[in-house]
Amino acid sequence: MEKLKVEVCYSPALFPYYENRDAVVVVTDVLRASSAIVTAFMNGVERIIPVGTLEEAKAYKDRGYMVAAERDGIVRDFADFGNSPYNFTPERVQGKQIVYSTTNGTNAIKLASSGSQVLIGAYLNISALATHIIKSGRDLLILCAGWKNKFNLEDTLFAGALSEMLLEDDRYNTICDATLGAIDLHNVARGNMMAYVEKVAQKGRLRVNNLDDVIPYCFESDLTELIPVLMDDQLVRL
Repeated sequence: MEKLKVEVCYSPALFPYYENRDAVVVVTDVLRASSAIVTAFMNGVERIIPVGTLEEAKAYKDRGYMVAAERDGIVRDFADFGNSPYNFTPERVQGKQIVYSTTNGTNAIKLASSGSQVLIGAYLNISALATHIIKSGRDLLILCAGWKNKFNLEDTLFAGALSEMLLEDDRYNTICDATLGAIDLHNVARGNMMAYVEKVAQKGRLRVNNLDDVIPYCFESDLTELIPVLMDDQLVRL
């Protein structure tokens, strides 16, 4: 029997070369969009509407929606808050619908919509993701949001960790160099992740704006079994 595939796409710019309509696509933007989205569902958000542009986000705001929007880590002046997971507290989001626009993550989510199922992945829900994907019996494609279409370390580390979990199941295999590279990077970092993360460019960007307090939280594993899924262009709880 043919093995199920595990592939990693390091950047949205590369997605056309990996697109697989039969695959479960896991979109990850560890610092910070996917971590924030998972946190929002942990704290009771009803649904999240991802939009690619600030113009779309502003239009929703003008219609009375609550909006989370940032570019380069900075909250936009019309938005209710930015994309730190710490913004998505139960007091703010429980039972709410939130429009969401970020530098990298929300565009990656929209791009991935051609897959059989689009899931939001973070360290916070990594084991639940692996269990669900294995039960689905489908190929896996991990789409790293990256940084403005460039490779980044943090999403690749996550991709390696999730790939390794899938490949422990005999039904899965990979001949994808990107997957093998992500696994190798994960294995280099796993012994002291926070020390390795000191190299991450996004950590420096966040530090400049005093937004790096959330980084240790974003690398905590298995705080929830909740998985956000894209349905009809909106994120809801799986």
